[in-house]
Amino acid sequence: MKNDIEIKTSTDNIDFGEVSEILNFYGLSDYGKEIQKQIFQNSYAVVFLKKDNRIVGVGRAISDGITQAAIYNIAVRDSYRGKGYGKLIVDELVKQLTGCNIVLYTHPKHIGLYEHWGFSRLHTAYARYIDETHYREEGFID
Repeated sequence: MKNDIEIKTSTDNIDFGEVSEILNFYGLSDYGKEIQKQIFQNSYAVVFLKKDNRIVGVGRAISDGITQAAIYNIAVRDSYRGKGYGKLIVDELVKQLTGCNIVLYTHPKHIGLYEHWGFSRLHTAYARYIDETHYREEGFID
């Protein structure tokens, strides 16, 4: 299943146009390739899945590297969904975050997916968004 997938954990030789395309498809980000490059380069941990030299999945985390981390932007090309690639991305990020408490940030429509991967819902979090109306409409906040 995943033998033909290359796992990359650095931003070297990554086509951030493809990263932008994948994240835009799911509404996770509307930034272009130059901003995505900055975002991923400034992250503590990154994972890119490549097949036939094409990016098929991405994910990233921010962290202090000691106690706290947050996972963001887990996305797999539509044609690769349902094959375990999302879990592969999360597992690779978790390896890079050993010893940290991890918060996983996702779209409300995917919230149940991560519970069977060992994540629990938070009762102690708040958020401030630049575009509060958008996030309210999408169901991120009440």
